[in-house]
Amino acid sequence: MSEAVIKLEHIQKSYGKSKILLDVNLEICKGDIFGLIGRNGSGKTTIFKIILGLSEFNGGSVHIGEAGDSLRQGRGRTGFYVGQNFFPYMNARQNLEYYRILKKVDDKNEIDRVLELVGLEKAKSKVSAFSMGMKQRLGIANALLGNPEILILDEPVNGLDPQGIADIRNMLKKINSELGTTIIISSHILSELQNTANKFGILDDGRIVKELSDEDLRIASNYVRLTVDDVQKAREILEREGIRIYNQSSDSMSLEDYYFEQVGGSND
Repeated sequence: MSEAVIKLEHIQKSYGKSKILLDVNLEICKGDIFGLIGRNGSGKTTIFKIILGLSEFNGGSVHIGEAGDSLRQGRGRTGFYVGQNFFPYMNARQNLEYYRILKKVDDKNEIDRVLELVGLEKAKSKVSAFSMGMKQRLGIANALLGNPEILILDEPVNGLDPQGIADIRNMLKKINSELGTTIIISSHILSELQNTANKFGILDDGRIVKELSDEDLRIASNYVRLTVDDVQKAREILEREGIRIYNQSSDSMSLEDYYFEQVGGSND
């Protein structure tokens, strides 16, 4: 079993009288692409901020990094994207140089490395002229400065067209496979998250109600669709009576369907 590089135990978080996280338990292993799923306001961004040390929590414990790391050391090995915050009158390289200095990354070659990773090595224009997809890529490049072992991405494909979404997906898979980077990602596009991540956590009512792998999802959601001459009779005595079957096909539940099955509601 892979080593856990992020572990949250019984995390609680309130803003005044409003309770956001009631009892969050979460374990993310080294090398995973972990998809965090939940409604708007369910606490996904709050979990990210707690992991990063940008928000205090009211109870529980947090461990980040490898065995023996302090919380500070673990956070120091983490890069994050939680939105875009660039100077529009500067180009990609100039913006990353600003953040390289701010993050105290000594190696000036880091800018070339991360621009190539996200496919912006040839971009010369000011950020104000960038497309949405290019801005998202620049945000991920910023998160990759310093070659972090853990990458946290909050809605990195928000607002992108299908091609832009596919490009980000392929880029993240490449970063994960070639660099061994552990990636935690949130997205409202569950079909895309299903194509990107290999582990999932479903957040509802301030708790992680389910953690599962892509293999777990496949096993749990596989079913057989039958077309019969009498649905009610088939339900009651299919195996015993041998109802005539006109058609049979294998099917599977999507991540979106599985999510609604766990938390209630409908995708209709």
